[in-house]
Amino acid sequence: MTNTATMQEPTTASVISEWRAHLSALGLTAVAILALFHRDVIDMVSIWWNASTFGHCLFVPLLIGWLVQQRLPGLRQLQPVAWPPGLLWLGAGAFVWLLGAAAGVALFRHGALVLMVQGTTIALLGPAVARALLFPLFYAFFMVPFGEELVPPLQLLTARLSMLLLDLTGVPAHLEGIFITTPTGYFEVAEACSGAKFLIAMAAYGVLVCNVCFRSWRRRILFLIGALGLSILANGVRAYATILVAHMTTVDAAVGFDHVVYGWVFFAIIMIIVMAAAWPFFDRKPGDPWFDPRALQSMTVRGRPLSFVAGGALALIVAAPLWLAATAATAEPLPPTLTLPTISGWTRTDAPQAYPWRPRFDGADHFVTARYRNARGQVVDIAIATYARQAEGRELVGFAQGAADPDSEWVWSSPARAPTGALGEQITAPGPVVRHVVSAYAVGGGAPTGSKPAVKLATLKARLLGGDQRAVAILVSAEQTEAQDADAAVTAFLSNLGDMRLLADRAIGIR
Repeated sequence: MTNTATMQEPTTASVISEWRAHLSALGLTAVAILALFHRDVIDMVSIWWNASTFGHCLFVPLLIGWLVQQRLPGLRQLQPVAWPPGLLWLGAGAFVWLLGAAAGVALFRHGALVLMVQGTTIALLGPAVARALLFPLFYAFFMVPFGEELVPPLQLLTARLSMLLLDLTGVPAHLEGIFITTPTGYFEVAEACSGAKFLIAMAAYGVLVCNVCFRSWRRRILFLIGALGLSILANGVRAYATILVAHMTTVDAAVGFDHVVYGWVFFAIIMIIVMAAAWPFFDRKPGDPWFDPRALQSMTVRGRPLSFVAGGALALIVAAPLWLAATAATAEPLPPTLTLPTISGWTRTDAPQAYPWRPRFDGADHFVTARYRNARGQVVDIAIATYARQAEGRELVGFAQGAADPDSEWVWSSPARAPTGALGEQITAPGPVVRHVVSAYAVGGGAPTGSKPAVKLATLKARLLGGDQRAVAILVSAEQTEAQDADAAVTAFLSNLGDMRLLADRAIGIR
């Protein structure tokens, strides 16, 4: 008996020593990732703290810690190994960061941080431990602020749901984009009312419940679909109820009602309803093991020296920012000044705008605006912004950039007509004052486009391969009034302007 215990003791001590060595290497490598990409980390945490849509992300690291803690008894029965194939996932993360940094897509950069930490965990702890931690590793993706692109379609969907319910209850209303007019007042389904934050938070909550409370994939899928669908429907009902209260009482009373039902209290009520409906169908019992350690022990592979794998991880982490720094030196200069075009049949005018409008292009090297009038009395505004090279905080397309500055009173209301190679938007200011804006973007002398993904792709190609990084945005806009059709005015101006590509090339100094 004594001899057996003596023989087992070094084995246990060896496993503990292995865990300490591998966890130390993991911790140091993770710290290196956070330090090297600290700007992206700070940016991501700032979004969590300042944007109510992503406030739930603050809880995700705590939930991941809880999920890992729940798995500790089984993890202690596994032995970590340094596994070089895990570096492929880490390398993929570094490459995604490179793509995100080159294209100016924060979503890619933030997601890449998660991928790199996941890859480091897989490489330095091995496949068995990674499999045991599969769900916590996956759940880390909910730390990434994503879903802002859902806001416009959700605004439109909420507005249409509200209109449907108003029609069913006999309340006279008119819908134009995201604006609803009733005899009581003029209502906007604003970004905060789109329900995006409820939908995103419900996705994070629903996925957690699927793992903790269900074992059947069929039940998980049905629960998640039901939870997401209910959150969209509930937000539409909330918007409808606010308008109905205004119709039956006053707008002030409706605002008070909205303040009561809106926010996390409303979300908590929806979560309670979802959980109450799903409770009878939970099929994971308290105390059920999260994984079978004995089955995972069969995944044990022959590892490589820990220092070798950790060194490879650090090399991959450093390679991406070094490549980007090397290609940044190839940027071409812009012309010293940016001049406004002379348009046949149009003259500059100082006539005041019905409501001040100025598109937003943070960090632009040159930015000019002007107002033109033709002999028919049509009035059009043009804005041109140019960049020698794009970088974080100075991007051609991105959050807050473009026709509707979120810090102004202008808000996006609906798509609008636009020619090929341009983006059409309708924006609205108090009054209401309605504008139609046609936006065209070009990078490195390429053909103008209205596709924001195409702009990001062109920017990515230029920055990744060291191509021409000069970029330009051209916005042509007109007010919609009783005396002027905005689309007709913009069309007439673009017809006299001629080749948009020629104007774009001249703005950045290619011709």
